[in-house]
Amino acid sequence: MSVDNASPATQGTVAPTSAGTPTTPHSPSTNSPATSAAHIDPDALATQVLAGTPATSEQGLAILRTADEDLLDIVAAAGRVRRKHFGMTVKVNYLVNLKSGLCPEDCGYCSQRLGSDTEILKYSWLSTKDATRQATFGMEGGAGRVCLVASGRGPSNRDIDRVGEITKSIKDSNPQLEVCACLGFLKDNQAERLKEYGVDAYNHNLNTAESNYEEICSTHTFEQRTDTVKKAKAGGLSPCSGLIVGMGESDEQVIEAIDSLRELDSDSIPVNFLIPFEGTPMEGVHHLTPQHSMRILAAVRFMCPDKELRIAGGREMHLRTLQPLSLHVANSLFLGDYLTSEGQDAIADLDMIVDGGFSILGQEDTKALRDQILASKNAHLAAVNGAQGGTEVGVAGGAAGSGLPCAGGAAGKPGAVPAGTSAEAAAGAAPTSGGCPKSRGEVPGTPTVPVIRRRGAGTDLPPNA
Repeated sequence: MSVDNASPATQGTVAPTSAGTPTTPHSPSTNSPATSAAHIDPDALATQVLAGTPATSEQGLAILRTADEDLLDIVAAAGRVRRKHFGMTVKVNYLVNLKSGLCPEDCGYCSQRLGSDTEILKYSWLSTKDATRQATFGMEGGAGRVCLVASGRGPSNRDIDRVGEITKSIKDSNPQLEVCACLGFLKDNQAERLKEYGVDAYNHNLNTAESNYEEICSTHTFEQRTDTVKKAKAGGLSPCSGLIVGMGESDEQVIEAIDSLRELDSDSIPVNFLIPFEGTPMEGVHHLTPQHSMRILAAVRFMCPDKELRIAGGREMHLRTLQPLSLHVANSLFLGDYLTSEGQDAIADLDMIVDGGFSILGQEDTKALRDQILASKNAHLAAVNGAQGGTEVGVAGGAAGSGLPCAGGAAGKPGAVPAGTSAEAAAGAAPTSGGCPKSRGEVPGTPTVPVIRRRGAGTDLPPNA
């Protein structure tokens, strides 16, 4: 996708549904800043929000339709709101995929979906020991919250006990660490039981607008998703619920989804940017520009000013070099890898925070933490490579193993880390964005195919943390 104001509709891109049937592109007038640039004073809007009146749906939509040349004004205004509620802190979250693959649901965006041909890691439940070890990696990398995720429609009561025991083990070792569970649809009283075990929050994303839901999934409804968020909140868990953008939804539907999230009073809102996995109906779908991705974050910030706003999966692919700038709007991120795909190197995440003048929530000295982790990685590489001469990892993504995950995703494809790669090779094998091949007419350096995760949970290799 060229870096301009063109929307998915103006480019004529067609988004497949969860069943793989293309849908009709939305009208350019609903989705294209180039054809319907809005006139809104972002500074005046920030003043309104800071005075206690969040942006209306109409104002949120106007933000989405502003022109690219107004982007820095939008970010500056949203940054005022972000700093009032969160200062210059960034909350770091870390994912632990407890159980991967073989999900019976047919969500069209998901690499773990029913019938997916994506060559992801598939494994049953991690042991309590392994899950605790993975969580500790995240904490040592600066995470204040670990997110325990398991594929499937929803947990059995036995699964609740299993996750509860993992939570107790994690908190015995790391009492200050928050635990968020993401296990699918909750039954009555399951949220209360998780709370008793020490779970702090529950994630269940709405993903898209109710008016768009049947286009991405046929095995459950939007109402079932909102019901689980309500159950979590009623059971004493902090509700974490967000969305996925870039699936062919209109700007109006983005705002509709944000409205639903604030109606549910979600404490934490992760914004995921579609990762177009091979082997899913949304393979090859690329609707977003970095600028529009930023506008979506700004709309969430203005409409939900005091909520944790997290840049989540797909940020490397869609925000690209605007990731550091996005932290002036968002106040939270996932460190390192995602459930089934690789993220950029954890050191690059920490570099963004340090170089932007931010600090990690709960850490006394973020720069010292970054430097300590960097020194530890270099010492490990030096010990492994010895006389063969390994490449030293550098600050600001300056060496192998740092930077963006690139095109590829299965063994033998450019940018992939093949299954069975040694821990030492995997630590230095992830290519930087500069090594990405030009593909599908996009600008050089743009990842177009996600790299499948082959390290961390479910493997013998150390995680990206």
